[in-house]
Amino acid sequence: MQPLIDNARTFGQRPEEFARLAEGQSPQVLFITCSDSRVVPALITGARPGELFELRTAGNIVPPYASEHPTSEAATIEYAVEVLGVSDIVVCGHSHCGAVGALVRGDDLDSVPAVRDWLSQATPRPTGAAEDPEVAEGVQAHVLTQLLRLRSYPFIDKKLKERQLTLHAWYYEVHKGAVRAHSAETDAFEAL
Repeated sequence: MQPLIDNARTFGQRPEEFARLAEGQSPQVLFITCSDSRVVPALITGARPGELFELRTAGNIVPPYASEHPTSEAATIEYAVEVLGVSDIVVCGHSHCGAVGALVRGDDLDSVPAVRDWLSQATPRPTGAAEDPEVAEGVQAHVLTQLLRLRSYPFIDKKLKERQLTLHAWYYEVHKGAVRAHSAETDAFEAL
């Protein structure tokens, strides 16, 4: 913890670098990814403060849209699209994902009921080789499912039809530091 505290103490000693951020934000991209500490969107993309609007959830799950009882995730997505006017949404899964791995293997999650119930929203359950520590196949299928889930949000469907929004599926390889993007032409995740 001490290195984090030390950095926080010196971070604000460059106020000129951050003054413009007080004027507001206008990110172009909503980046939806896992809460995993090994996945750092700004590090992966090189984004500076104000360039990415981030949503991090266990397993980068996009919950079903429900206007009657909205989730914080749905509210974040709606704000990014309707208020900030992002033009792109990236759903980024990653190798060695504990959440997707648990789903692929069918792990017993009764000892962590909140995790179990959250992950139950990942329908259909991702499949893949249970013995694969990278869970690459499962994660990639799961990311594509989350894009389909996003398409079910009425305001996203509207923006897609108006060609004001583009969706992207990414797969981050933690052990390589490499990113693969889904290609509609080949229906495969290819190196960027």
